[in-house]
Amino acid sequence: MMKNKRVFVSGGSGVIGMEMVPKLLELGAIVYVGDLKLRPALFPSEVKYRQGDLNTLTEDDVKAFSPDIFIHLAATFERSTESYGFWDENFWHNIRLSHHLMTILKECASLKRVVFASSYLIYSPSIYQFDVHQLQPMSLSENDPVAPRNLTGMAKLAHEIELEFLYSFCKSRFSIVAARIYRGYGKGSRDVISRWIRAALQDEPISVFRPEGIFDYIYGSDSAEGLIRLADSDVTGIINLGTGRARAVSDVVTILKSHFPTLVANVDQSDIPFEASQANMALYQSKIGWVPEYTLETALPEIIEYERMRLNRAVVDIVTRPVKILVTSASKKVPLIRAVRSAAVRIHPNSLVVAGDNRPFTLASFVADDSWIMPATNDEHLKLILEGCIQRGITAILPTRDGELFFWATHASQFLAHGIDVIVSPAESVTLSVDKWAFSQFGASLNLPFIPSSLECDETVGARYVVKERYGSGSCDLGLDLDGAAAKSHANKLKSPIFQPFLEGVEISVDAWVSRLHQVKGLVLRKRDRIVDGESQITTTFRDYKVEALVTHVLGELKLRGPVVLQALIDSVGQIHIIECNARFGGASTLGIAAGLDSLYWSMLESQCETLDDYLFRRSEKEIRQVRVLQDLYFIDPNI
Repeated sequence: MMKNKRVFVSGGSGVIGMEMVPKLLELGAIVYVGDLKLRPALFPSEVKYRQGDLNTLTEDDVKAFSPDIFIHLAATFERSTESYGFWDENFWHNIRLSHHLMTILKECASLKRVVFASSYLIYSPSIYQFDVHQLQPMSLSENDPVAPRNLTGMAKLAHEIELEFLYSFCKSRFSIVAARIYRGYGKGSRDVISRWIRAALQDEPISVFRPEGIFDYIYGSDSAEGLIRLADSDVTGIINLGTGRARAVSDVVTILKSHFPTLVANVDQSDIPFEASQANMALYQSKIGWVPEYTLETALPEIIEYERMRLNRAVVDIVTRPVKILVTSASKKVPLIRAVRSAAVRIHPNSLVVAGDNRPFTLASFVADDSWIMPATNDEHLKLILEGCIQRGITAILPTRDGELFFWATHASQFLAHGIDVIVSPAESVTLSVDKWAFSQFGASLNLPFIPSSLECDETVGARYVVKERYGSGSCDLGLDLDGAAAKSHANKLKSPIFQPFLEGVEISVDAWVSRLHQVKGLVLRKRDRIVDGESQITTTFRDYKVEALVTHVLGELKLRGPVVLQALIDSVGQIHIIECNARFGGASTLGIAAGLDSLYWSMLESQCETLDDYLFRRSEKEIRQVRVLQDLYFIDPNI
C-alpha cells in the first residue's frame, strides 16, 4: 500500500508526472517532485517541490526527504528524428542525470524501491520496422533482442544496465524495476497527437506521415497508473508497459475527424520505415493483474478538452524559462559573475549572464556570457536603460553597487511591468542602508545595538573616533582610531562626514538572504581575517547562535530583500555592535554560498515567482575559510 510512503518523483511535472502525482496523493503517499519546470499551479501545497536542474541535486537534499520509493521519470526527448543539437542535451538530461540521481539515492538508507521509466526504443528496430507496411504489429516481449534505434533509446538501455549492476550489490536494501513504456501521449504533450489537436482547434491542416504505421499508444494516465502499481509491487527486472492493442496512425486521424469534421489531413511523402509494434503485456498482466484501460476513443476527448481550455487560457502551463540576468556595475567582480552563472544554469541550462558597466573591457566582461556598456544609472537615462534591457531580453537584474541601489529600487516597478525583476530592497530600506547616520538612528529608535553616529564631533577628552562618509561604502576615505582634533581634520576632507566611537573587537560580516516578504531564509557569520580596501581578502565562517538570532531580528526590521551583508563588531566580552548594512551581494559573499546560503539561486527562483518553501537552508556543518586570490585567464583567438 502507498499510504504514508514517501515517494520522490523526478520529472514529476511532465505528461506522466502530472497524472501520477494526484494519484499518489489520493493513495495517501507523501510526494516530493523534482523538475526543471516551475511548480505547476495544479499541485496542492502538500506536494514538496524542487525546481531546477536535478543534476545539481545533492545527497543531503535526498536524505532530508528520506524517500521510500524513487520513480524516475525525468528525461528529454525529441521527435522521431533527433537533431544534431540533441547530442549534448541527451547526455546531460538522460545519461548523466540518471547516473547522478542513482549515485546519491543508492546511499539513502530509507530507499526500498526504484521504478525507472524506460522505453521500448531499446528493442532492435529490425524486429518492428519494415520497408513495406504491415497488416499486423509485431508483439515485442521482454526477451527480444535490444539494439537502441536512437540516442534516447541508448540512454535508457545504459541506465537499465547501471540499475542491474547496482541491484547485484544492493538487493538486500532496495529493489528495482524498469518499465519499457511504449508510444506515450497525453495532456500538454509534445507528441504528434497533441500537436494535431492543437492544429485542429485553430482550423489548421495537419501533416500525416506513414498513415499505415502501427503503434502501441499508451495514455499518460495509464502510464502513471501502471508505474504506481509497479512501485507498489515486488516485481524486479525489465517489464513492458503498453496497451498490447496497437492502432494505425490512420485510426488517430479518423477519430480526430469525428471531432473536427472539417479537419484537413495531408498525407506527405516520407522515406522513414513503416513501424508495426506493440507491447506483449503477458508478463505485466500475470505479475500485476491489470492492463491499461484507455483507448484512443476515450483518451482523445480528454486531450481535446484540455487543449481547448489551454487555448482559452483556462489552463495555465507553468514551465521554466531560461534566465537572462544583468549584473550591474560588474567591474572586476569575477567571482560574483561566476557564482551568478552557476546559479542561473541550475534553473535552466540555456540561462545567460550579462555583465553591465559604463566602462569597456571590464574584467567581469571576460567571464560573463555577454556584456553591455551601460548608460549611468540615473533618472536621465532611465528610458535608455529600460529599452536596452528589453532589447537584450533581460529577465532579472542584480544591482551590485551602493550608489545605484536607490535608482533601481525607485524604478523597479517600471521594469517589472515589462517582465524584468530587479532583485533589490524597497526604496525606504535602501535609504536606511546607504545613509549611515539614518541607519544608526533607526537602530537607536528600536533599542538595537547599533554603533551610534553623530554629525558633529563632541571632542570628549580621551575619546577615539571613526570618521567616514555618511553615504555609500563605509570603507571609502575611512579615518580610524583618531582623537578629536584628528577626527575634525579628517572630516574636512569628506563630503558628508559622520563620527562614530572607535571600538576594539573582531570585525565580522553576515551574509544573509531575505525573501520578497522580508523573511530571513538563512544567514552565515564570517570573521574578516584580513581586509584590503574595505573588503575581506581572507574570511572564515563561524557559529554564534546568539548573534545569529539577533541579526535575524535586525534584518527583519530593516524590511530588506535578496542578498544582503551586515557589518558588525564583537567586542572582548562578546557583545555585538552593528556598524552598517549593505543591501546587496557583498564582495566576499561567495563564501556564504559555499557554506550553504544559496542566495543567488533563491533570488532567481523568486524572480520566476517560485515558492521557496521546499528549498531549505542547510548550513555547512564544517567551517570554511575563503582566500581571495588573483587568477590569470588566457584567450587564444587568431582574431585578437
